[in-house]
Amino acid sequence: MGEEKRPCIALAGNPNTGKSTLFNALTGLKQHTGNWSGKTVGRAEGRFWLGKKEAVLVDLPGIYSLFSAGAEEACARDFLAFGGADAVAVVVDASCLERHLPLALQVMELMPRCVLCLNLSDEAEKKGIHIDEKKLSALTGVPVVKTAARTGRGLSDLTAALEQVMEQEPHVRHTPFHKALPAAFEELLAEGEDLLPESRNRPLLLDFLWQKEEDVLPDAELRNWQSRCRAYFAGEEEVFALYRKERSLCFQKRAETLASAVCKKDEIQADTTAQMDKLFLRKRTGVPVMLLLLALVFWITAVGANAPSQWLMSAFTQLGTECRSVLVSSPVWLESLLMDGVFLTVSWVVSVMLPPMAIFFPMFTLLEDCGLLPRIAFQLDGLFRRAGAHGKQALTLCMGFGCNAAGVTACRIIDSPRERLIAILTNNFVPCNGRFPTILLLTAVFLSGGKAWMSGFTLFVVIGISVGMTLLVSFFLSRTLLRGMPSAFVLELPPFRRPQIGQVLVRSLLDRTIFVLGRAITAAAPAGAVIWLLQRIPVGDGTLLTQIAMFLEPLGGLMGLSGPILLAFLLGLPANEIVLPILLMFYSQSGMLMEGGSQTGAMLMANGWTWTTAVCAILFSLNHFPCATTLLTIRKETDSWRWTAVSFLLPTVIGICLCAAVHGIFCLFGLT
Repeated sequence: MGEEKRPCIALAGNPNTGKSTLFNALTGLKQHTGNWSGKTVGRAEGRFWLGKKEAVLVDLPGIYSLFSAGAEEACARDFLAFGGADAVAVVVDASCLERHLPLALQVMELMPRCVLCLNLSDEAEKKGIHIDEKKLSALTGVPVVKTAARTGRGLSDLTAALEQVMEQEPHVRHTPFHKALPAAFEELLAEGEDLLPESRNRPLLLDFLWQKEEDVLPDAELRNWQSRCRAYFAGEEEVFALYRKERSLCFQKRAETLASAVCKKDEIQADTTAQMDKLFLRKRTGVPVMLLLLALVFWITAVGANAPSQWLMSAFTQLGTECRSVLVSSPVWLESLLMDGVFLTVSWVVSVMLPPMAIFFPMFTLLEDCGLLPRIAFQLDGLFRRAGAHGKQALTLCMGFGCNAAGVTACRIIDSPRERLIAILTNNFVPCNGRFPTILLLTAVFLSGGKAWMSGFTLFVVIGISVGMTLLVSFFLSRTLLRGMPSAFVLELPPFRRPQIGQVLVRSLLDRTIFVLGRAITAAAPAGAVIWLLQRIPVGDGTLLTQIAMFLEPLGGLMGLSGPILLAFLLGLPANEIVLPILLMFYSQSGMLMEGGSQTGAMLMANGWTWTTAVCAILFSLNHFPCATTLLTIRKETDSWRWTAVSFLLPTVIGICLCAAVHGIFCLFGLT
């Protein structure tokens, strides 16, 4: 006998309802993430115990309505209607019941087995909001359970309710949302109902069936019915627009009626979120606080990564000594290739890249978890809308400061394909943690005069330039290659809440830090072998490495740099962390990557570096091609080599032109 099919339970709900926290609490470590088939929308799937049976739990994307046209809505709608879910738990924020009930009512209409989960009930109680769950259950016809997923409260009641509805007969609910339609179409709907099983006899399912873009209906009669429905509305845009309006209003009015009947609020009790939003959402106070928070995150990342980086480098040095003793009987060239090429490159990438990511990503996730990050995006929304981009690009930009590959992946949250592409193409204009070490060193040696506050101020200016370039390029793309009207930006501002430190660490370290580091190592290992070969292949009076540097010298001179500097950026394609070590290797003629140490500044000056060279190098570090990890991520997210090529050429051409212009101005005024 084959294995018994596990029941499939879906989790649906608005963003910021604690749905993912609930999913993690129910599934523990029995989960995996991926993408929906043919989509770039993330999905999470896990297993949990439903009574004595193990069930599959699917966390659907957070959405606001089943009727919207975004990729997340399409994924959620298709899975509920056609994906084989046996039941659904609709998760709503108990403190915002009226705002979240319209989606819940739509899902109740669509799914015959449904449980309404009033999550964040502890926060609702703190705000003085009291919900009569028994009355709400009687009015909606579905079980209603109060939960607080962060503390585990009500989880057993939720699984018991799900187990109960799985054992009951499917319950069909009808909401008269189609009354605005002409009688002739109501007759078509009635015909369609006869083509479905009795347990799925609902007008809302038919509504999705006849509007489904893909002609994938399995039944020939249903396909014929679908064609007749489409023919009926052909050329009747006004009638269809009225239908859509009435459909949404019907669920909204029903939500208002239910919320007023079951909710009571103690107005005297203080609302912490409302009080704090007076600080964070006002322009005069919110923007300075936002800038201070981001500056603090960058400062802690830059300063805090120094000691772990040095410790890792020492550990890798010791490990390298032991590895060399193992390879002592191997051919000299093989030992040198593996140790001086591959091992040193990988150790540099891990030592320089891991500590900043291990600090930045948890801090970034903490801002997200406590509710500050959406408010930062709210403050930046106006700038991005004026640039013709999407407000959510502010979130992906902030993620790019940690890693551009992670920032590109985060662009999935933008619904519009055009605006998502703008965000992907411009994310590289903000410096990731791989570029920060080079920028920090050049700032400290050439631009700060040995003063710590001056170094911090200069770094703040550099970050401001990077954000400005992101906005300028977004503006350019939105009016040339990617023309179009900016879409509406709906951002749910969650309540302020205490972050869950344990989950934040696990999520940020495993899902972001280790994932990105793995991709970087995959690209850095072969790069180390290539660098080793270039340094040892003799050409003329030098090596292939020196010949390439000489070839790049004219372009480097035009940009206020040099051939070796451009070569270091080019060979640093696998990972930005190795740009400076490659340059020091070239200057020292050591044949292997070098740790900068305290003599880095002296070595750079001895090879002709001035403060103008440092300025141009910083500008090119901000504006040049993405690393290999980011390029691979862009290829995966866009599914296009064309846009991947654009993402490589666009910042590089801008960086070359910008450096040449700045160098020309310096020469004109005698500042070189």
